Amino acid sequence: MSIDPRILIDLALSSGADEAEVYQSKSLSYPVFFEANRLKQLESSQSEGTALRLWRQGRPGLAVAYGEVNSGDLVDKALALSSLNEVEEIEFSPPREAIYPDTGTFIPVESLIRSGRSAIEQVRSVYPEVICSGEWECEQDTTTLANSRGLYCHYTDTASSYYLGIEWVRGEDFLGVYDGETDNNELSPQKLIPQLLQRLKWAESNAEPPRGKVPILFTPNAATMFWGTVITALNGKQILDNSSPWSAKKGELVISDKLTLSQDPTQEPYTCPFDDEGTPTQLLSLIEKGRIKEFYGDRATAKRLHIPVTGNGFRPGLGAYPTPDLVNLIITPGEGSFASLISSLEDGLIVDQMLGGGADISGEFSVNIDLGYRVKKGEIIGRVKDTMVSGNVYTALKNVLALGNDSRWNGSCLTPSVIVESLSVTG
Repeated sequence: MSIDPRILIDLALSSGADEAEVYQSKSLSYPVFFEANRLKQLESSQSEGTALRLWRQGRPGLAVAYGEVNSGDLVDKALALSSLNEVEEIEFSPPREAIYPDTGTFIPVESLIRSGRSAIEQVRSVYPEVICSGEWECEQDTTTLANSRGLYCHYTDTASSYYLGIEWVRGEDFLGVYDGETDNNELSPQKLIPQLLQRLKWAESNAEPPRGKVPILFTPNAATMFWGTVITALNGKQILDNSSPWSAKKGELVISDKLTLSQDPTQEPYTCPFDDEGTPTQLLSLIEKGRIKEFYGDRATAKRLHIPVTGNGFRPGLGAYPTPDLVNLIITPGEGSFASLISSLEDGLIVDQMLGGGADISGEFSVNIDLGYRVKKGEIIGRVKDTMVSGNVYTALKNVLALGNDSRWNGSCLTPSVIVESLSVTG
């Protein structure tokens, strides 16, 4: 980092601040881009930023600098901004020093190139007419947080990821299949290639979509739509505002008893030892067999809700204040394989990729299927086009028929496939 955060804190205090906090973030990445089946571009990207938050006479001021920091200018800016704000209660984590071991393995650019070329070759050896694009990347992120009461936390995480897109044009018929993975160690796209090839195989022919209400199997790619709404509904700020339908339902059965949701910040590749307020993250049992067990919040929200501080205060950006968020939402899987879930459907749909956003806090959704398949008598008979699925997240999650044992990461959400009974399908 360009400046020791403790030096910046001392300068803020000597300049008139009563309390101060410094949050620093540094990122170094090496993305490798593929386009039209070939290596297109190599890059290196480095960024670092420092956010100084201070209080003078109880009034907060937040200033941000990127790259090299002019300490005096940053302190002056934060002090000037503090005079414009209202008095607020300061919420600091207790003093402690925690320097965590580095996690992850650095993967050289040459290995990323080989991995990308190999993945594209494997796909095109079966479907030579497709066009592949992708991005392979190794990124190292370092986070440091310190405050004037003796808190100092630091950790560095290295993770690699790849994203592969396959486009198949047949006359006026366009098909796009997209997938990827993140890992702290060696990337293994060869594990994903058979699944991508299977999805292309299922899409070789088209099928008429069903009409009306039918059971729908959401793959891990698509099931994330449900969990985004659940995360919002359990957010302590939504509870305080009474904007969540679950505000007064702690301990009650709100969704299917087949569903258990938790937070686990120790799960790779998205480990996170502390939040952006310096509080250690921890395991949370959010929903157990359909019943709400816990809400989550940052320090200020937890205090107002009279719930334990759980390490869930994160900044949406360097220049933003901490707000409630989760680390690694884990949906407990079921026992059935993906194949057995398909065979259980007499007449239904598989939804794998969707266009547009999902549902907001109301739970209402109406999404176009970007990649989906018709199932009849337990077998996939072809890809469906120009098809829309609509319903309500809360209602759908009360009507879960089965969960698969095929959990996969989609962002920082680890979810299996889910079969939901009786959602509306229109063409």
